[in-house]
Amino acid sequence: MAVDKKNHSNKMAGDKKNHHEVLNVEDALTQSEAFLIKNKKAIIGVIVAIIVVIAVVLMYKNLYEKPREEKAQIALYRGQGYFDASNYELALNGDSLGFIGMIKVADQYSGTAAGNLAKAYMGLCYAHLGQYDAAIKALDSFSGKDQMVAPAIKAAIGNSYANLGQLDKAVSYLQKAADEADNNSLSPICLMQVGEIQTRQGQFDAAIKTYTTIKEKYARSYQAMDIDKYIEQAKLMKK
Repeated sequence: MAVDKKNHSNKMAGDKKNHHEVLNVEDALTQSEAFLIKNKKAIIGVIVAIIVVIAVVLMYKNLYEKPREEKAQIALYRGQGYFDASNYELALNGDSLGFIGMIKVADQYSGTAAGNLAKAYMGLCYAHLGQYDAAIKALDSFSGKDQMVAPAIKAAIGNSYANLGQLDKAVSYLQKAADEADNNSLSPICLMQVGEIQTRQGQFDAAIKTYTTIKEKYARSYQAMDIDKYIEQAKLMKK
């Protein structure tokens, strides 16, 4: 019975609350109607302005942005073909058949995903052609957070610095690439390069630590198969 009384009380309280809410809503509606009548022209003007803005945004996305992205992707696809065939000059600068080249794709389609990716291809092309300063500039302009692509770009920058003899910067970028990727494919490759540079610089303790990371953290990687050899070599060279 006590439960029934409690439920009954709750129901009455709920009905009372709902009644007040209905009255508040009616009052609000009455006030809203008065406001609408008083400010009808201004409100219609604002609504029209909002509709115009939405229409412009939709038109931009559908009539300009989307086709622009599609054109950029088509251009990028042709460049990828040249890149895969190791025709880095043509991939960069274009051909006589209508392909404008990765440099222009990145410039003309700036702001698109394909235009952004063209910057990465630009950098890789420059690196393959031995133009490492240009490679670093192009690769550094690429923007991305993908767990494979972004670290791979950092690794490419690291390799470019290594080829320029700027070994400290090379180690920094390669280490960042390994940390960001954190997988058994890219990370141990980058760490192997870090270890080799550290050995070349006579930083044997650092090299041992780097190689040990491969052994312990990326034990399933290809590089871990004979990593003990590199650890022992660094220990011998340290003596």
